[in-house]
Amino acid sequence: MELLIVGTLNGQIGAASKIAISKGGQVSLADNIEKAIDILCSGAAIELVMVDVTLDVHKLISSLEAARINVLVVACGVANDTSLAVKAIKAGAKEYIPLPPDPELIGAVLAAATRENHALIYGDKKTEAILKMAKQIAPSEASILLTGSSGTGKEIFSRFIHDNSKRANQKFVAVNCAAIPEALLESELFGYEKGAFTGAVARRIGKFEEASGGTLLLDEISEMNIGLQAKLLRAIQEKEIDRLGGKAPIKVDTRIIATSNRNLEQCVADGTFRQDLYYRLNVINLRIPDLRDRQGDIIVLAKHFIKKYSELNELPMKDLSVGAEKMLLNYLWPGNVRELENTMHRAVLLASGDEIDENAIMLQDTSAIKSTEAEPTAAVGQTIASVERKLILDTMESTSWNRSVAATILGISIRTLRNKLKQYQEEGFDIPSVHQE
Repeated sequence: MELLIVGTLNGQIGAASKIAISKGGQVSLADNIEKAIDILCSGAAIELVMVDVTLDVHKLISSLEAARINVLVVACGVANDTSLAVKAIKAGAKEYIPLPPDPELIGAVLAAATRENHALIYGDKKTEAILKMAKQIAPSEASILLTGSSGTGKEIFSRFIHDNSKRANQKFVAVNCAAIPEALLESELFGYEKGAFTGAVARRIGKFEEASGGTLLLDEISEMNIGLQAKLLRAIQEKEIDRLGGKAPIKVDTRIIATSNRNLEQCVADGTFRQDLYYRLNVINLRIPDLRDRQGDIIVLAKHFIKKYSELNELPMKDLSVGAEKMLLNYLWPGNVRELENTMHRAVLLASGDEIDENAIMLQDTSAIKSTEAEPTAAVGQTIASVERKLILDTMESTSWNRSVAATILGISIRTLRNKLKQYQEEGFDIPSVHQE
């Protein structure tokens, strides 16, 4: 665990550093927000930031979000800084640690940061078999391709592979290729030198360099444009990258894990994905089944999310009623684990009795509830394009035109959904001009 302490912490910085080191942490120091941002943007393998609550926590967190740097931030201050503590939490700090520092509390925060979002909860034999295979291949240096629908937990499986590899003590860096605009993805991956383009006011280390020695997850790689795929292939083959505006290649030692919710073989056939890159990535392929196909995971995960969100919202833990369990098991979960998590978060907040019963389980897509009745006949006489358009528009309508939720339910990327909506608008269909993400 590499820790960055920002500020003087009212003279307690020395004590906090010593406690963190005694708990197995490696500590870097920054006396102000600007220096902290420089350190984090330089590619330092920081996993936890402890910031003096009297500093501009909002500026720190918003700067990290703008630079797409994912790191856990906790605020620290003297015990009577109540208003500042509340302000820091609202700005996005995960926790508030009162000073002088308590060894047990700092140890607990470090431990929590280490396992933050790394929990892999399961109860199904299919998931157990996948994890057995993942653990077997993890120590190798081979590239790994994880495929499966959106929301199945591919990033969690990727972290599991990293945590069981020879690189476990090095950094795990994730890049969502679908979430970053095409024009920015190259600089995100390979970095840039000061002055490389308008707005490049300082050198920025790319994700390849940041993950050197560790693992780089290229999430939803099928959304990467074909031109950038060629540069990615060279980086993987030659183990070197070129920063934008740089004068010489930079050697990297980065293991690649890639994920896709699309059929990459079909993408190769369609000409949207390079065949040579596909073969380079597809040394080992792990297919993650949809949640509906691993029934043994559903209740185990539901109870995990109940515990998580009960603690987060400081609510008492409640058991699932028999009826609620039946509802969860009879639902097809088109949004997979991500949809189950959102459903259980709502249920924790809505449950009014001693249990979480059926009244608290609000399912987004009632058409995905299993039925013993005969399946409806196909839409004979309609084209595939028209059926697809109706499905997309009906889903958008049911989610109040929230693209993120709709894309999850449909099992496609936001970029694909955005392009479809643009196409329908050009074809003359009435598409609201404002869409939520």
